[in-house]
Amino acid sequence: MSASHPFLQIENLARVYPGPAGGDAVTVFDHVNFRIHKGEFVCVTGHSGCGKSTILNILAGLDTASAGNVFMDGREVAGPSLDRGVIFQSHALMPWLTVLENVSFAVKSRWPSRSKAQIRDHAMRYIELVGLKGAEHKKPSQLSGGMKQRVGIARAFSIEPKMLLMDEPFGALDALTRGVIQDELLKICAETQQTVFMITHDVDEAILLSDRIMLMSNGPHARIAEIVNNTLPRPRERSAIHKHAHYYPIRTHLVDFLVSRSKLFGGQRAAPDAPSSPSVFDPEDLTEAAPAAAAEDSVVSMPQAGKPHIHLVNA
Repeated sequence: MSASHPFLQIENLARVYPGPAGGDAVTVFDHVNFRIHKGEFVCVTGHSGCGKSTILNILAGLDTASAGNVFMDGREVAGPSLDRGVIFQSHALMPWLTVLENVSFAVKSRWPSRSKAQIRDHAMRYIELVGLKGAEHKKPSQLSGGMKQRVGIARAFSIEPKMLLMDEPFGALDALTRGVIQDELLKICAETQQTVFMITHDVDEAILLSDRIMLMSNGPHARIAEIVNNTLPRPRERSAIHKHAHYYPIRTHLVDFLVSRSKLFGGQRAAPDAPSSPSVFDPEDLTEAAPAAAAEDSVVSMPQAGKPHIHLVNA
Protein backbone atom coordinates (compact mmCIF):
# COMPACT_ATOMS: atom_id res chain seq x y z
CA MET A 1 0.00 0.00 0.00
CA SER A 2 1.06 3.59 -0.46
CA ALA A 3 2.19 5.77 2.40
CA SER A 4 -1.17 7.59 2.28
CA HIS A 5 -3.08 4.30 2.60
CA PRO A 6 -1.26 2.08 5.14
CA PHE A 7 -2.39 -1.47 5.79
CA LEU A 8 -2.99 -0.78 9.49
CA GLN A 9 -3.83 2.67 10.81
CA ILE A 10 -4.25 3.57 14.49
CA GLU A 11 -5.81 6.94 15.28
CA ASN A 12 -5.79 8.55 18.74
CA LEU A 13 -6.21 5.24 20.55
CA ALA A 14 -6.84 5.40 24.31
CA ARG A 15 -7.76 2.95 27.07
CA VAL A 16 -9.22 4.09 30.36
CA TYR A 17 -10.12 1.82 33.27
CA PRO A 18 -12.41 2.69 36.18
CA GLY A 19 -10.57 3.61 39.34
CA PRO A 20 -10.44 1.11 42.21
CA ALA A 21 -13.17 1.49 44.85
CA GLY A 22 -14.78 4.34 42.96
CA GLY A 23 -11.58 6.37 42.71
CA ASP A 24 -10.29 8.33 39.75
CA ALA A 25 -10.20 6.55 36.40
CA VAL A 26 -6.82 5.30 35.19
CA THR A 27 -5.72 6.19 31.65
CA VAL A 28 -3.23 3.51 30.68
CA PHE A 29 -2.41 5.12 27.32
CA ASP A 30 -3.82 7.86 25.12
CA HIS A 31 -3.15 9.64 21.82
CA VAL A 32 -1.56 6.50 20.37
CA ASN A 33 -1.01 6.94 16.63
CA PHE A 34 0.95 4.74 14.23
CA ARG A 35 0.81 3.06 10.83
CA ILE A 36 1.98 -0.31 9.59
CA HIS A 37 2.42 -1.16 5.92
CA LYS A 38 1.71 -4.46 4.20
CA GLY A 39 4.48 -7.00 4.77
CA GLU A 40 6.13 -4.92 7.51
CA PHE A 41 7.44 -6.46 10.75
CA VAL A 42 6.98 -3.99 13.62
CA CYS A 43 8.04 -4.53 17.22
CA VAL A 44 6.84 -2.46 20.17
CA THR A 45 8.67 -2.30 23.46
CA GLY A 46 8.43 -0.41 26.72
CA HIS A 47 8.21 -0.94 30.45
CA SER A 48 5.53 -3.14 32.01
CA GLY A 49 2.26 -1.30 32.58
CA CYS A 50 2.45 0.99 29.54
CA GLY A 51 -0.35 -0.87 27.76
CA LYS A 52 1.47 -2.84 25.04
CA SER A 53 -0.62 -5.99 25.49
CA THR A 54 -3.81 -3.93 25.72
CA ILE A 55 -3.04 -2.34 22.35
CA LEU A 56 -2.44 -5.80 20.87
CA ASN A 57 -5.74 -7.06 22.31
CA ILE A 58 -7.55 -4.09 20.77
CA LEU A 59 -5.95 -4.84 17.39
CA ALA A 60 -7.04 -8.47 17.79
CA GLY A 61 -10.60 -7.41 18.62
CA LEU A 62 -10.37 -8.98 22.08
CA ASP A 63 -10.64 -5.63 23.89
CA THR A 64 -12.36 -2.34 23.14
CA ALA A 65 -10.66 1.05 23.04
CA SER A 66 -12.04 3.86 25.18
CA ALA A 67 -11.34 6.27 22.33
CA GLY A 68 -9.84 6.24 18.86
CA ASN A 69 -10.06 3.99 15.83
CA VAL A 70 -8.32 0.97 14.34
CA PHE A 71 -8.46 0.40 10.57
CA MET A 72 -7.02 -2.65 8.85
CA ASP A 73 -6.99 -3.06 5.09
CA GLY A 74 -9.45 -0.19 4.73
CA ARG A 75 -11.98 -1.53 7.25
CA GLU A 76 -12.56 -0.67 10.90
CA VAL A 77 -11.63 -3.42 13.34
CA ALA A 78 -14.66 -4.53 15.36
CA GLY A 79 -14.29 -7.80 17.22
CA PRO A 80 -12.14 -10.88 16.58
CA SER A 81 -11.55 -12.13 13.05
CA LEU A 82 -9.62 -14.90 11.32
CA ASP A 83 -7.97 -12.10 9.34
CA ARG A 84 -5.83 -11.60 12.46
CA GLY A 85 -3.80 -14.46 13.90
CA VAL A 86 -2.72 -14.15 17.53
CA ILE A 87 0.16 -15.82 19.36
CA PHE A 88 0.18 -15.21 23.11
CA GLN A 89 2.93 -15.68 25.69
CA SER A 90 1.54 -19.13 26.49
CA HIS A 91 0.99 -21.65 23.71
CA ALA A 92 -2.78 -21.99 24.47
CA LEU A 93 -3.04 -25.41 22.83
CA MET A 94 -5.95 -27.80 23.36
CA PRO A 95 -4.29 -30.53 25.47
CA TRP A 96 -6.60 -33.35 24.32
CA LEU A 97 -5.69 -32.82 20.64
CA THR A 98 -2.52 -33.80 18.80
CA VAL A 99 -0.27 -31.31 17.02
CA LEU A 100 -1.99 -32.06 13.72
CA GLU A 101 -5.44 -31.81 15.27
CA ASN A 102 -4.65 -28.49 16.95
CA VAL A 103 -3.53 -26.96 13.66
CA SER A 104 -6.30 -28.66 11.67
CA PHE A 105 -8.90 -27.19 14.02
CA ALA A 106 -7.78 -23.69 13.02
CA VAL A 107 -7.68 -24.59 9.33
CA LYS A 108 -11.20 -26.03 9.46
CA SER A 109 -12.45 -22.88 11.19
CA ARG A 110 -10.99 -20.81 8.38
CA TRP A 111 -12.16 -23.02 5.51
CA PRO A 112 -15.12 -25.13 6.77
CA SER A 113 -16.01 -26.41 3.29
CA ARG A 114 -12.65 -28.11 2.69
CA SER A 115 -12.35 -31.88 2.78
CA LYS A 116 -10.51 -33.72 5.56
CA ALA A 117 -7.65 -34.47 3.18
CA GLN A 118 -7.34 -30.82 2.14
CA ILE A 119 -7.37 -29.68 5.76
CA ARG A 120 -4.73 -32.25 6.71
CA ASP A 121 -2.44 -31.35 3.80
CA HIS A 122 -2.75 -27.64 4.56
CA ALA A 123 -2.05 -28.17 8.27
CA MET A 124 0.95 -30.39 7.55
CA ARG A 125 2.47 -27.71 5.33
CA TYR A 126 2.76 -25.35 8.29
CA ILE A 127 3.74 -28.08 10.73
CA GLU A 128 6.67 -28.83 8.41
CA LEU A 129 7.50 -25.12 8.12
CA VAL A 130 8.09 -24.90 11.89
CA GLY A 131 10.16 -28.08 11.89
CA LEU A 132 7.68 -30.42 13.60
CA LYS A 133 7.28 -33.07 10.91
CA GLY A 134 7.34 -36.42 12.70
CA ALA A 135 5.73 -34.97 15.84
CA GLU A 136 2.32 -34.30 14.31
CA HIS A 137 0.65 -37.14 16.25
CA LYS A 138 1.98 -36.13 19.66
CA LYS A 139 -0.14 -34.34 22.23
CA PRO A 140 1.05 -31.15 23.99
CA SER A 141 2.00 -33.10 27.13
CA GLN A 142 4.58 -34.95 25.03
CA LEU A 143 6.20 -31.75 23.70
CA SER A 144 8.83 -29.41 25.07
CA GLY A 145 8.02 -25.74 25.70
CA GLY A 146 9.71 -24.72 22.46
CA MET A 147 7.82 -27.32 20.46
CA LYS A 148 4.51 -26.19 21.93
CA GLN A 149 5.25 -22.63 20.89
CA ARG A 150 6.08 -23.84 17.39
CA VAL A 151 2.64 -25.45 17.22
CA GLY A 152 1.13 -22.09 18.19
CA ILE A 153 3.08 -20.40 15.40
CA ALA A 154 2.03 -23.07 12.88
CA ARG A 155 -1.59 -22.70 13.92
CA ALA A 156 -1.51 -18.91 13.58
CA PHE A 157 0.17 -19.02 10.16
CA SER A 158 -2.07 -21.84 8.91
CA ILE A 159 -5.15 -19.61 8.69
CA GLU A 160 -3.13 -17.29 6.43
CA PRO A 161 -4.10 -14.15 8.35
CA LYS A 162 -3.72 -10.71 6.89
CA MET A 163 -1.88 -9.75 10.06
CA LEU A 164 -0.05 -11.66 12.79
CA LEU A 165 -0.16 -10.35 16.37
CA MET A 166 2.41 -11.72 18.83
CA ASP A 167 2.60 -10.95 22.55
CA GLU A 168 6.10 -11.90 23.76
CA PRO A 169 5.79 -15.37 22.23
CA PHE A 170 9.33 -16.43 23.15
CA GLY A 171 9.65 -14.85 26.59
CA ALA A 172 9.36 -18.11 28.55
CA LEU A 173 11.84 -20.05 26.40
CA ASP A 174 15.53 -20.64 27.06
CA ALA A 175 17.95 -18.62 24.97
CA LEU A 176 18.93 -21.47 22.63
CA THR A 177 15.35 -22.51 21.87
CA ARG A 178 14.31 -18.89 21.45
CA GLY A 179 17.06 -18.32 18.91
CA VAL A 180 16.06 -21.37 16.85
CA ILE A 181 12.38 -20.35 16.74
CA GLN A 182 13.27 -16.74 15.90
CA ASP A 183 15.20 -18.03 12.90
CA GLU A 184 12.21 -20.15 11.86
CA LEU A 185 9.94 -17.10 12.19
CA LEU A 186 12.24 -15.04 9.96
CA LYS A 187 12.16 -17.73 7.27
CA ILE A 188 8.38 -18.05 7.35
CA CYS A 189 7.83 -14.29 7.25
CA ALA A 190 10.23 -13.98 4.32
CA GLU A 191 8.33 -16.71 2.47
CA THR A 192 4.81 -15.45 3.23
CA GLN A 193 5.44 -11.67 3.34
CA GLN A 194 3.44 -11.65 6.57
CA THR A 195 2.53 -8.37 8.27
CA VAL A 196 3.52 -8.64 11.95
CA PHE A 197 2.92 -6.61 15.11
CA MET A 198 4.98 -8.04 17.97
CA ILE A 199 5.50 -7.11 21.60
CA THR A 200 8.92 -7.80 23.08
CA HIS A 201 11.08 -6.75 26.02
CA ASP A 202 14.19 -8.11 24.31
CA VAL A 203 16.16 -5.39 22.52
CA ASP A 204 18.26 -7.85 20.55
CA GLU A 205 15.15 -9.74 19.44
CA ALA A 206 13.62 -6.51 18.16
CA ILE A 207 16.77 -5.66 16.20
CA LEU A 208 16.96 -9.13 14.67
CA LEU A 209 13.31 -9.37 13.62
CA SER A 210 11.81 -5.97 12.96
CA ASP A 211 11.70 -3.35 10.23
CA ARG A 212 10.71 -0.67 12.74
CA ILE A 213 10.73 -0.55 16.54
CA MET A 214 8.15 1.54 18.39
CA LEU A 215 9.12 2.74 21.86
CA MET A 216 6.38 3.40 24.41
CA SER A 217 6.76 5.84 27.27
CA ASN A 218 5.88 4.82 30.81
CA GLY A 219 2.25 4.80 31.91
CA PRO A 220 -0.14 6.11 32.92
CA HIS A 221 -0.95 8.21 29.83
CA ALA A 222 1.64 6.25 27.88
CA ARG A 223 2.19 7.00 24.20
CA ILE A 224 4.34 5.92 21.27
CA ALA A 225 7.25 8.21 22.09
CA GLU A 226 9.76 7.27 19.39
CA ILE A 227 10.02 5.12 16.29
CA VAL A 228 13.34 3.53 15.30
CA ASN A 229 13.94 2.57 11.67
CA ASN A 230 15.89 -0.67 11.59
CA THR A 231 18.33 -0.20 8.72
CA LEU A 232 20.16 -3.52 9.10
CA PRO A 233 19.79 -5.30 5.73
CA ARG A 234 17.91 -8.56 5.32
CA PRO A 235 18.44 -11.46 5.45
CA ARG A 236 19.84 -11.07 8.97
CA GLU A 237 22.00 -13.56 10.80
CA ARG A 238 22.40 -13.20 14.55
CA SER A 239 26.08 -14.13 14.30
CA ALA A 240 26.82 -11.25 11.91
CA ILE A 241 24.42 -8.34 12.52
CA HIS A 242 26.68 -6.81 15.19
CA LYS A 243 29.30 -6.20 12.48
CA HIS A 244 27.05 -3.73 10.64
CA ALA A 245 27.86 -0.04 11.25
CA HIS A 246 24.27 0.73 12.31
CA TYR A 247 23.94 -2.07 14.88
CA TYR A 248 25.43 -0.39 17.93
CA PRO A 249 23.83 3.03 17.31
CA ILE A 250 20.43 1.32 17.15
CA ARG A 251 21.05 -0.83 20.21
CA THR A 252 22.47 2.03 22.25
CA HIS A 253 19.50 4.19 21.34
CA LEU A 254 16.99 1.51 22.41
CA VAL A 255 18.73 0.80 25.70
CA ASP A 256 19.09 4.51 26.48
CA PHE A 257 15.37 5.01 25.93
CA LEU A 258 14.38 2.12 28.18
CA VAL A 259 16.82 3.09 30.92
CA SER A 260 16.25 6.84 31.06
CA ARG A 261 14.26 8.64 28.37
CA SER A 262 11.07 6.59 28.76
CA LYS A 263 10.75 7.93 32.31
CA LEU A 264 11.37 11.52 31.25
CA PHE A 265 8.90 11.53 28.38
CA GLY A 266 5.84 11.98 30.61
CA GLY A 267 7.02 15.33 31.92
CA GLN A 268 8.22 16.50 28.51
CA ARG A 269 4.87 15.56 26.95
CA ALA A 270 3.09 18.21 29.00
CA ALA A 271 5.45 20.97 27.87
CA PRO A 272 4.01 23.67 25.54
CA ASP A 273 6.53 22.82 22.81
CA ALA A 274 6.13 19.04 23.05
CA PRO A 275 6.03 17.35 19.61
CA SER A 276 2.61 16.17 18.43
CA SER A 277 4.03 13.02 16.81
CA PRO A 278 6.73 10.49 17.75
CA SER A 279 10.35 11.27 17.00
CA VAL A 280 12.02 9.04 14.42
CA PHE A 281 15.52 7.67 14.78
CA ASP A 282 17.16 6.66 11.51
CA PRO A 283 20.77 5.39 11.69
CA GLU A 284 21.33 6.42 8.06
CA ASP A 285 21.25 10.04 9.26
CA LEU A 286 24.51 9.30 11.06
CA THR A 287 26.45 8.74 7.84
CA GLU A 288 27.07 12.38 7.02
CA ALA A 289 27.87 13.27 10.62
CA ALA A 290 30.36 10.46 11.10
CA PRO A 291 33.99 11.64 11.20
CA ALA A 292 36.18 10.70 8.26
CA ALA A 293 38.45 8.69 10.50
CA ALA A 294 35.58 6.43 11.49
CA ALA A 295 34.67 5.89 7.84
CA GLU A 296 38.19 4.71 7.12
CA ASP A 297 38.20 2.31 10.04
CA SER A 298 37.10 -1.13 8.84
CA VAL A 299 36.61 -2.42 12.38
CA VAL A 300 33.18 -1.63 13.84
CA SER A 301 33.55 -0.57 17.46
CA MET A 302 30.87 -0.07 20.08
CA PRO A 303 30.15 3.62 20.86
CA GLN A 304 31.43 4.81 24.20
CA ALA A 305 28.99 4.33 27.05
CA GLY A 306 26.96 7.45 27.69
CA LYS A 307 27.66 8.89 24.22
CA PRO A 308 25.09 7.45 21.81
CA HIS A 309 25.41 9.08 18.41
CA ILE A 310 21.78 9.83 17.57
CA HIS A 311 19.77 12.29 15.56
CA LEU A 312 16.04 12.68 16.09
CA VAL A 313 13.62 14.17 13.62
CA ASN A 314 9.89 14.56 13.91
CA ALA A 315 7.77 12.03 12.02
